[in-house]
Amino acid sequence: MSHCGRYQPPPISRRDMLRRCACGFGSVALSALLAEEDSHSARAAARRDVFAPRKPHFAPKATNVIFLYMDGGPSQVDTFDPKPLLTAENGKPFSMKKEPTQFDDNGATLGSPWKFRHYGESGTEVSDLFPHVAQHVDEMAVIRSMTSNFSEHTFGNYFLHTGTGIQGRPSMGAWIGYGLGSECRDLPGFMVLNGGLIPPGGLDNFNSGFLPASFQGSIFNAGPQPVANIKPAEPTADLQKNKLALLHRLDTELLDRWGAADALGSSIANYELAFRMQTAVPNLIDFSRETEETKSMYGLDSKNKHTAIYARQCLIARRMVERGVRFIELTCPRVAHDRWDQHRNLRQGHTDNAMAVDQPIGALLTDLKQRGLLDHTLVVWSGEFGRTPFAQGTDGRDHNPYGFSNWMAGGGVKGGVTYGATDEFGYKVVENRVEVHDLHATMLHLLGLDHLRTTFRFSGRDMRLTDVAGNVLHDILA
Repeated sequence: MSHCGRYQPPPISRRDMLRRCACGFGSVALSALLAEEDSHSARAAARRDVFAPRKPHFAPKATNVIFLYMDGGPSQVDTFDPKPLLTAENGKPFSMKKEPTQFDDNGATLGSPWKFRHYGESGTEVSDLFPHVAQHVDEMAVIRSMTSNFSEHTFGNYFLHTGTGIQGRPSMGAWIGYGLGSECRDLPGFMVLNGGLIPPGGLDNFNSGFLPASFQGSIFNAGPQPVANIKPAEPTADLQKNKLALLHRLDTELLDRWGAADALGSSIANYELAFRMQTAVPNLIDFSRETEETKSMYGLDSKNKHTAIYARQCLIARRMVERGVRFIELTCPRVAHDRWDQHRNLRQGHTDNAMAVDQPIGALLTDLKQRGLLDHTLVVWSGEFGRTPFAQGTDGRDHNPYGFSNWMAGGGVKGGVTYGATDEFGYKVVENRVEVHDLHATMLHLLGLDHLRTTFRFSGRDMRLTDVAGNVLHDILA
């Protein structure tokens, strides 16, 4: 008998196998084991609820994450790692040995165009690029000793997001969703608020990889309609409900016949979630109940359109935390100089990028704290690598994976501290080296997950976000 090329015979279920083998005696035992599960459709549906909250390994300090991704690699020596010697030797030949750079157009020592000032009771120094963010240093742990294994954007982005510098691995947002599930039934547990820039490497930065497809990131675009086709296509609500009920019944029968399958199970879960999102998304982006003071604090009324875009994303992020969304990533607006990748015209490029995000991030931290949300919301600010302390050409900086800065706030982080150090030029780490795996291990720890036990069996190996490395940074934990 011949079949068309697309025909796939249904797999034999465990019941069928046992019924056909050993005169069916095996099925008697199996039916006893599964009697309760198969007699109640509610329990069967619960087994398929991939979004249900899961217990952490231990008591968490944080329940949600907001990841402020600074696309392109902000310069550490112009933001959070002051180096007076760099300023003093501006224009002189660089006195340290230079590692190979991506574009190999290296010039003299380049001092920072911005002044650093002490802020807060901790006295943490921050450059004039971030006057709003700097007001929150007493809630922040600034890490000045980050490193990366990659100096190219795509590989660096994969490494930062997935813990591996190759395409196709699960993003940290997917891992966190897999480990903890979601506390929000009406929105995806892993949301990406796209301000205008999808990082080099594309959507694979937000991939679920070998994890179930339901845990991949869902993209919200900037503007009044963040999700395409969110409006119902049917003329009445009853007609839509009837169609969805029929679809659910057919899908459930198919699952019962074929058994668990990620593609099918994830599709069912996503269809049902999309239906609930039709009501949840309009409410989420309706700012009518926000005070004018709050909207102005974020910068929604800013004359700088990029500030206004990022302000909207930050406010949505706070509203998502209130609704229980587990992991929220914000990408940057597309300013005139593109990402934080200033190979030339450093002063103007970093100024414009900082202006777009500084006020909204400062407002986000203020708002979270005032509402009591910062205590259980972990906020992380980071790029994929840093930049060289010597010039590329005359007025830019090349990529530098040997030492850069990021920061964490809220959610169990010790505020008002700096951790690690680079050399006197801000080039390479000389104290308390931190790798991306350490960052991921610390994030998981704050969420109540042991990174060594948060695993998924794939290709004969128990895979981890932290691969075979990673140490929790206990010194920055409250």
